[in-house]
Amino acid sequence: MEAIRLPLQELSEYAFLETRDAIRRLRPVDGQIMLAAYRARLGNTATAHLADGRHILDVPALDRHDVHVRHRPLWDSPLHRRPVPERLPVRQAWAWCFIPDGRVVVVADPGPRGALPMLPGGTVESTDTTPEDTLRREAAEEARLTLTDPVRLGWVLDKTGEVYGGVGPNARLRLAARVTAIGPAAVDPATGRPFARLLATPAQTAALLGWGSPGTRQAQLAADTARERWGLPTARATAIEEIPVEGVRLS
Repeated sequence: MEAIRLPLQELSEYAFLETRDAIRRLRPVDGQIMLAAYRARLGNTATAHLADGRHILDVPALDRHDVHVRHRPLWDSPLHRRPVPERLPVRQAWAWCFIPDGRVVVVADPGPRGALPMLPGGTVESTDTTPEDTLRREAAEEARLTLTDPVRLGWVLDKTGEVYGGVGPNARLRLAARVTAIGPAAVDPATGRPFARLLATPAQTAALLGWGSPGTRQAQLAADTARERWGLPTARATAIEEIPVEGVRLS
């Protein structure tokens, strides 16, 4: 950043911002152009054709659901591969959920400032026998996924447990699982909102999650696990797609 030099006759300052903050500083049409370009790169949808900041052809999935990315390059670092120590409670279970062509399911929770993407999964409840049960329950509620053969990739240390009321140190599991069925879209009972359901390559998913280099490494670990354990192919680069409302038949 020290190497950046501004032409003082034109610019007085610069800043690095997430898209949700950047659009507040731009004229509406400039904000829409910026978002379309950013999402075209993330979603691999090539050129965006716009008029007055609005798509004039088919609207890509990321734009249709107003998907934004939180930049959290160190949020899940490091991923511990050893078993979770007995002293650490497991508070969360998220998974890279693979369909047969090697892509994974991403869910996006809509909100007043846009939808934020995440992996299927959620908080471990007292009624869940295991974190794997948590994953199956949450994936079914959020995205109508039926999962099989979940495998633990590792865990992330949450030092404070602030999001769970300040419960103290806990583990957040990261898993991989196979998707055997995707049902019709429905309202998530926990939030009262329907989540957007997207299909992306593991690499695209890492970019959507905003986890930086740790996320890229975790995506590669998940893809390697899917290939070695289930014989799934490496997903080819393609446009991020939305899962149809009526669901998908998987072979």
